[in-house]
Parts: sequence; C-alpha cells; structure tokens
Amino acid sequence: MSIILTGFEPFGGLKVNPTSNIVRQLANEPRDFALHAEVLPTSYTKSGTRIRALMHEIQPDYVVALGVANGRKHINLERFAVNINDASIADTDDDLRQGVPIVPNAPPAYRASLPLEALYTCLNKANIPVRYSNHAGAYVCNHLMYTMLHNIAQAKKRGVRAGFIHVPMMREAQGEKGADVGLPLTQMIDAVRLCLQALAQTQPDRG
Repeated sequence: MSIILTGFEPFGGLKVNPTSNIVRQLANEPRDFALHAEVLPTSYTKSGTRIRALMHEIQPDYVVALGVANGRKHINLERFAVNINDASIADTDDDLRQGVPIVPNAPPAYRASLPLEALYTCLNKANIPVRYSNHAGAYVCNHLMYTMLHNIAQAKKRGVRAGFIHVPMMREAQGEKGADVGLPLTQMIDAVRLCLQALAQTQPDRG
C-alpha cells in the first residue's frame, strides 16, 4: 500500500498554511503503509509538474492532496475538479490566471476517485466536522486536483485513486477570533490521519 500526501506552502498574504504543518507531522509518524508526504509550492506550473513526477515515480495506490480554505469551519471532501484556472490573485510565481483551461480540449471536469463516503463516515464517527464540497475552486488547489485526475485518466491507471481535501485555517493562527472560525491544528491532523488509515485498509482494484 502506497499513498502520496501533499500540502501547500503559504500564499496570498497568509503567514501560515496549516496543510504544511499537517503533512510534516504525519510524515514523521510510524505507520503500516508507505507514505510519501511533500509540501508543494502554491504555483500552477510547479505543483502540476511535481505531482505528475511523483505519481510516475512512486506509482501510488492513492493520492491525497490538501489545501486550506480560509473562513471555513469543516473538513471539506471535494467531489469535483473543473478544467479552469480563474483566480483573483496570482500564485507564488506571480502568475495570474483568469478564465483559461488547465488542459485545452480536455474534459470539463473530473470526479474524485477517493472513497469519499468512507472518509466522511470515519470523520463523522470521530466527531470531526466534515462536509462534502462540489468543487475545489479555480485556484491552485483545483489546478492540482484536476492535474492528478487528468494524469490518471490519460495514463489509464485504473487502480490509482486520487482526490482533494480542503481544511480550514487553524484556530491557533486566528488571533482573538480563533474560537469562532477554523479548527484546532491537532484536530485537523487527526482528521487526515484517520483518512489515511481508512484508505490503507481499502486496497484499490488494480485489475
């Protein structure tokens, strides 16, 4: 069993990105499955290039990408990635993309292939706030999710499952309003750990 887990560096004026903390913590924990955990630059070009290279090198069973959705209060399991880059801010390479496809002449959307219902159930049983989300936005998070799923489709890797999880900003970084928004970092680490453990117990069919 092999899983790729990615997070992102800070971007757009954020001083911290909790996905970096989550990925680095889980990378150092003991486990009974192979985990490649990496923090990616919040860059359209660099994140897309890197995830394709990792998937080719590692040949994982699962790819789980994390991103931060500031202002939310739940773990969000993303159902769809759409074939559009359309943001009001540039990425960390100062690349502003508005209304352009991620892959020209490719499908307009891909559905996540992670077992989202199983992940939802395990988080709900652990009393971790969780919701489904119908698309991952149109910034680098969505770009990465679409790139992963398109790569799988193009390579016809039927046994590889991939998807995206948005987490809130951690309460510790919210100052005086921290009690009302976001989630504690420890709870978000627990959430992602539970998701990885659930995936490790569900071997994809590579037939």
